[in-house]
Formats: sequence, C-alpha cells, structure tokens
Amino acid sequence: MILSDRDIRERLARGDLGIEPLDDPELQIQPASVDLRLGASFVVYRLPHVPCIDPHDARSVEGYTERIDIAPDGAFVLQPGEFALGSTWERVRVPADLVARVEGRSSIGRLAVVVHATAGFIDPGFEGQITLELSNLGRCAVKLYPGMRISQVVFHTMTSPAERPYGADRGSKYQGQGGPVPSRIARDR
Repeated sequence: MILSDRDIRERLARGDLGIEPLDDPELQIQPASVDLRLGASFVVYRLPHVPCIDPHDARSVEGYTERIDIAPDGAFVLQPGEFALGSTWERVRVPADLVARVEGRSSIGRLAVVVHATAGFIDPGFEGQITLELSNLGRCAVKLYPGMRISQVVFHTMTSPAERPYGADRGSKYQGQGGPVPSRIARDR
C-alpha cells in the first residue's frame, strides 16, 4: 500500500521517516508523495576518447567523471542526449517497514527530462541524499536550477519490517551518501 499525505505527515512527526530539510511541507507533500528538490552538485561523464567503461575497474568508472557545483543562483544545462548525475537537496531516511520509489515530476517529464534510468527503488533502511540519473531525451537543452522541485518520492508499506535493512551492517555502498555519487559497482563481490 502507498502512504497517503496523512500517513506521510504522521510518520514524519513520529520521526521514523525522515525528509530533511522539508522547508515547505504544504507545497512539497502531495496526496501520495513528497516533492524533492534538486541539489546544487552534478557529476558528468567526460568520455571523448574512452573505448568503454569497465564496471569491474573503479578507476575506469571514477576516472571519467567530473563534479560540477552550481552557484545558488545558477543553473545546470542538460544538453540533448546528455546524461548526468544529480541529487536531491533533501536527505531521506526510510524506516525498515517501508520502501520508496523516486519518480520524476510530470512537469519535468514534459520538458523531456527523466530523473532515473533504472535506480528508482529505495531500500528500507536507506539514509542519504538520493542520486538522480538525469537524461535529456529532447532536442533542446534544458536548464535545471538548484532548489527546483524535480522529483517525487512515494512510500510503500511492506508486509513486515526488513530483517536486514540497507545500511552499514550489510556493507551497503551508498548508505549516507551526500550529493551525486557515481557507480560503485566495482565494490560488488
């Protein structure tokens, strides 16, 4: 089942679900989701002469990325066909009895911008800023502004709390992440 606005407010007040900072709950809490804002840091891939990225080689993945920080009054320009990592402004903390999905807002999708390629699922126990996989599917560049509402997070109840939630005890690679984090697939066993 999906949490309603009433359920979300109740869980936030109780403190087991966390979204911080939630600066404008009246605007951000929707009937069945919470709008999340875009952070000010981005990771772009610089691949002009790279034959391929090797997911087993951390240097291959990390060596072709560049972090870009945007001034609060600036904008990140996402070119047509470009892929970049961004993150939510807010840190999200998901309790062991919920899972979450991050989705793009309709208004952003109508600009041909998608916010995740495949990583829309957020495990129970996750805590951190959510990395967004930004792609411009359109034919025109789009400006993305830090602080703009770019995505929404939907919370689903589980049949029972996870016995081993996402986190340090599992060796989870992205627990506590701040800002956009490139792939850490090379750490897989």
